[in-house]
Amino acid sequence: MMDKKSLLENGLLEQYLLGELNATQCEQIEHLLASDAELKTHFDQLEYDFENLGLENAIAPPTTIKTELLKKVKASKTVTPKVVAIENTNNTKFYLGIAASVAALLMIGSFWMYSQLNDVKEQLQIVEINNTELNSTIEVLNVKLKENSASYKAIVNPDTEQYVLIGNAALPDAKVVSYVNHKIKSVVINTERLPALDADHDYQMWADVKGEMINMGVIAKDKRLMTMAYIDNAESLNITIEPAGGNDHPTVERLVTNVYLK
Repeated sequence: MMDKKSLLENGLLEQYLLGELNATQCEQIEHLLASDAELKTHFDQLEYDFENLGLENAIAPPTTIKTELLKKVKASKTVTPKVVAIENTNNTKFYLGIAASVAALLMIGSFWMYSQLNDVKEQLQIVEINNTELNSTIEVLNVKLKENSASYKAIVNPDTEQYVLIGNAALPDAKVVSYVNHKIKSVVINTERLPALDADHDYQMWADVKGEMINMGVIAKDKRLMTMAYIDNAESLNITIEPAGGNDHPTVERLVTNVYLK
């Protein structure tokens, strides 16, 4: 029979989220989640972090798509050739009329070909722009994929421990969930519940090693799940508010949250 300890130590919650367990195992996990509020809270946080990994891969469509679609739906203009009246009683006028009609048709044809050529050139330019944007998007996605893969592996690793940093009196609404793995030396944090700062300030994370605060990195404003530097022998994790870009030493009076490691 599955219990809470084996569930957490063997990474079964993560496997449950990924749909890798059989029906019997799923039923046992659902029973445990229904009967243990603390375990349910841990599961909800884990599920939320997985959703963040997917949402960070969202791609905005190229801006040229809307313009191109609007061009396609516009009604095309057609040119109606003028009918040339031919008088059967005068051969000269007859042939002049034919020549005029042929000239008009040639002029219309030339205009049409010129318009088509311009359309082709515009479409080639749009294709070139789209290819450039697509290549840039692919590069960004590759970077995000590598970052998310590393974060995902760290979170689902059975040796990873979860620590929650609750805001102090200076920032009571703050909450940061950290995933620490001492074996693979990784730290991943979820900063969804960190209140936004102005452009002149950043959050910065520190590891306390025997009374010395060591920089773990500046917390990005545009990321909700990110990897921080792992510091050996850290006794606690701490977050302060620093000038934009970070600081060489922590501003202790601006400490907003911390947690002691086991």
